[in-house]
Amino acid sequence: MKTVQIKGSSVAYIDEGQGKVLFLIHGFCGSSAYWCRVVPLLANQYRVIAIDLPGHGESEVQDNVNQIDDYADFIHQFLDSLELDKVTMLGHSLGGYLTLAFAEKYSERLNGFSLIHSTGLPDSEEAKKGRDTSALKIDDEGIEVFVDGLIPKLFAPNNVKSHQNLVEEAIKIGYSTSPIGAKNALMAMRDRKDRREIINITKLPVVLVAGAEDQLIPSEKTFTANGVNIKQVVLKDVGHMSMYEAPKELVKIFEDSKTFS
Repeated sequence: MKTVQIKGSSVAYIDEGQGKVLFLIHGFCGSSAYWCRVVPLLANQYRVIAIDLPGHGESEVQDNVNQIDDYADFIHQFLDSLELDKVTMLGHSLGGYLTLAFAEKYSERLNGFSLIHSTGLPDSEEAKKGRDTSALKIDDEGIEVFVDGLIPKLFAPNNVKSHQNLVEEAIKIGYSTSPIGAKNALMAMRDRKDRREIINITKLPVVLVAGAEDQLIPSEKTFTANGVNIKQVVLKDVGHMSMYEAPKELVKIFEDSKTFS
């Protein structure tokens, strides 16, 4: 892991390979380690950078980073710190929300982007209440109990049973999440706005990836736009965690250099 200072706080990241930059952003209560089966394969063709978001993995909590736009500004500062002019951004779940916010504010810094098990839709009122309940659960019972309940829901039901080692690995990663970092992310997801229009109007290459058995974000919530620049892919036998459930299939989507040409 490498680190850089952003506004006085340490930010951890992985940096492997050479060539055009793929910038990977993990989901809620994850870290750059979520991509450990993907990075070595992509690094054969690209320079791959995977960040730990504030309060996740080995990155410290960032003060005043608790809304989606704040995270987009944080990512902008991070790219500046590495002197990266343009990247192709791949966002998983929460990372997809950040990717859309970044595309809205800083599209000139992107060669293209991908939403992986994510959506441009905002939270429903029921989902917003769920975010508040989750924050209270973290306060009352701690991050480990919360993560124990969260992670199995991210995998396709059959994969929870057949790939228990992967579920346990993701749970262990979740334990490293700071309670403050998790609650900041929850509030950011709760309050995010509808950004479907960003997918509709962008001229950049876009890849939308859904899991056929995703219990959190079904494909119809991911595929909210069509266009000659938009590629839609459904991965079979996959829930919300294709980087674990189907890493080779996920990589195959991006390994063709023409995907984001």
